[in-house]
Amino acid sequence: MLSIVDIRRRFGEVQALDGLAFSVARGRMLGFLGPNGAGKTTTMRAIFGLAGLDAGEVLWDGRAVTHRQRLGFGYMPEERGLYPRMPVGEQIAYFGRLHGMSSAAARAAASAWLERLGLADRAAAKLEELSHGNQQRAQLAAALVHEPELLVLDEPFAGLDPVAVQTLAEMLLGEAERGAAVLFSSHQLDLVEDICEDVVVIDHGRVVADGTLDALRRRSRHRRIELRLDGAPGAWLPHVAGVELVERHNGSLRLEAGRDVDPELVLADAERTAKVVGFSYGPPSLTELFLELVER
Repeated sequence: MLSIVDIRRRFGEVQALDGLAFSVARGRMLGFLGPNGAGKTTTMRAIFGLAGLDAGEVLWDGRAVTHRQRLGFGYMPEERGLYPRMPVGEQIAYFGRLHGMSSAAARAAASAWLERLGLADRAAAKLEELSHGNQQRAQLAAALVHEPELLVLDEPFAGLDPVAVQTLAEMLLGEAERGAAVLFSSHQLDLVEDICEDVVVIDHGRVVADGTLDALRRRSRHRRIELRLDGAPGAWLPHVAGVELVERHNGSLRLEAGRDVDPELVLADAERTAKVVGFSYGPPSLTELFLELVER
């Protein structure tokens, strides 16, 4: 298990990390979320000793992380971390050797990952000759070549097409099923909602929410109501206290309600006005929850 324990880091007048604490268990996938500048990248760099800390600890299985243990971790930075003019297959094998693999094992693993990621025919190509999506796949292969116990990825889905997003998501799920602890940041909250059970949301270097996604959504002070009406006046809204309009489009309404609002009252008011052809009620989506948690 990875444990982040009360870590702090200041850059001049900016307090980038301010007592941040959370954990990621083996076999779990954690979505690490926050607005730009919240401290996500600094936290990830601290895990690998690339950013010093003013206070706090990064622990693996309850002990301070050593260099040898970091060799068993995998890191995919947001910025490219590979050599642009080095052949893809050669440098993935090279990264395997850096993580302690033998030359033969590193070459075999590099070949296997390139095959899995659809890059087998580009093994001899230089990284700079690949498309953005294929460069992202090569970066992932470099992080996975040694079968890491901990996998940390900073915005791995940025700029990928839907096919590449699906491929990468399946890879991450597979790594968690293998037993790795997986931590990744992303602004694509609908994707995080689809593939993550655990979420940590940070803002200004502090944790503002931590837990399973279902539990966090249930704890929200808001609920979402979606209505589809046939024949309602164009400006109709339910006359129920604590309900606000979020969006109206072609007869459909998305409403936000307080947790204590009785949805039956909203439905009854709608039925008195027009034919209700669709109604749903539930906790907010991850995107709505995120905005609730980090609103200034």
